[in-house]
Amino acid sequence: MTDESWAGWYRDRRGSEAFILTTDGRRLRVRVRGTDFEGESFDALLPAAGVVPEAGAFDLADGVLGDCVLEWDLPLPVLAAGTVRQATLSCLLSLRRADPDLYLALHLDGAVYESHRAENDFASALATIRAVLPPDIQLQICTACALSGYLPASGRGISGGLGCFRDAKDAYRDVTEGSAVAGLWDRRTGLVQEIWSCREFEPRPFEPGLVTGAPAERRTGAPGPTEGAGAGRLGVHPLEHA
Repeated sequence: MTDESWAGWYRDRRGSEAFILTTDGRRLRVRVRGTDFEGESFDALLPAAGVVPEAGAFDLADGVLGDCVLEWDLPLPVLAAGTVRQATLSCLLSLRRADPDLYLALHLDGAVYESHRAENDFASALATIRAVLPPDIQLQICTACALSGYLPASGRGISGGLGCFRDAKDAYRDVTEGSAVAGLWDRRTGLVQEIWSCREFEPRPFEPGLVTGAPAERRTGAPGPTEGAGAGRLGVHPLEHA
């Protein structure tokens, strides 16, 4: 996989700084204030190997970056009326110690498709957006791929933990229940970020009210797509509540 990087803004009680987010589709790297943090989920970012953060420069809990807000935009491939297009996904993530939350907004042709203002993770937030997209618009990212899924009944972080089965396509397509994925878990290509995309993407039909599972999608008790939508950027997570 080839690394991709996006610029954004980092905020904590010390002020605001530009930051760079880099991912290879599996691991994340955030560089802020000259310090690199790495991990497989946004709520598990640790100082990179050999890196010792400057004393007092960050709020760390057991070494994990927290009590901050990250905001960034990234290009996101979508299939619109049969044509591959580039939309923009705006991400606003509050890494609060007690209860991190996430807000996403997809921008395409002047329209904005939003998640709820305080989603638990990328899987739920992207499912909310998929539920409000017009029928002729589909996301072309890992969370919407027919070759991806989560290990049933497993805890996961805000992002990552999504199994990719592109090297076991035929066996994975034959699985009809999420519980059967456990038997294929050791054959996964690896774990990927929900917002990643690759050339072997295969669309998964989406049913509103479901969060991407594998290969059947699992139902959640989340409110409907219009409830809580419309939150403005930056106003969602005041710094004092980070």
